[in-house]
Amino acid sequence: MDNETHLIKSQVAQYMRRLYERRLSSCTSGNVSARVHQSLIAITPSQSDKAILQGDDIGLVSLSGKIVDSSLPLSMETEMHLAVYRARPDVQAIVHAHPVFATCFAVSQEPLDVSLTGESYAVLGEPVMAPYALMGSQGLAANVAQAAQKGQVVLMQNHGVLTVGKDLFQAYDRMEIIEFAAKLQLMTKFLGEARHLTEEEKQAIRVLLGD
Repeated sequence: MDNETHLIKSQVAQYMRRLYERRLSSCTSGNVSARVHQSLIAITPSQSDKAILQGDDIGLVSLSGKIVDSSLPLSMETEMHLAVYRARPDVQAIVHAHPVFATCFAVSQEPLDVSLTGESYAVLGEPVMAPYALMGSQGLAANVAQAAQKGQVVLMQNHGVLTVGKDLFQAYDRMEIIEFAAKLQLMTKFLGEARHLTEEEKQAIRVLLGD
């Protein structure tokens, strides 16, 4: 195994541990992946304690689904990750978790509004809802991949959240911020009507970011 592959596997394990440490997922749920190169993916395993995951536990799978290297069973959501990578060649990393507050909006009929703060809107853009399908199924993979073509954050109906990025840090950062945005929206309900960014203010952010 070359040094770059070893480094990426270590980083995937690191961000999976971080998800657990930040209480964004339980010790057996959630999954993280990253491209090693355009057609090879490093991904977390199934049936393992994500709190103590190490680089050597991370599997390698081709974009077509062929297992290249794995000491443990691959994540049951491997096909979902691969489908997103195939649909989004620009995506270099994916984080899937079940953060409590953001998942509230994946199971309710109320939209998650990220326009309460400029940072949330700038980092996340508008979240996209993927219709429910059975976990680990081809249907779920197809639904999430289709939704991911429309945004950087996917709320998976009655399931959880998936974020994508140009690297692991960006994908993970989006997971933290979507949870912050969800918590903020729920908490402000106790204080009365919240002020949202106006369309002009959101447009100014898009111009600032070069979108």
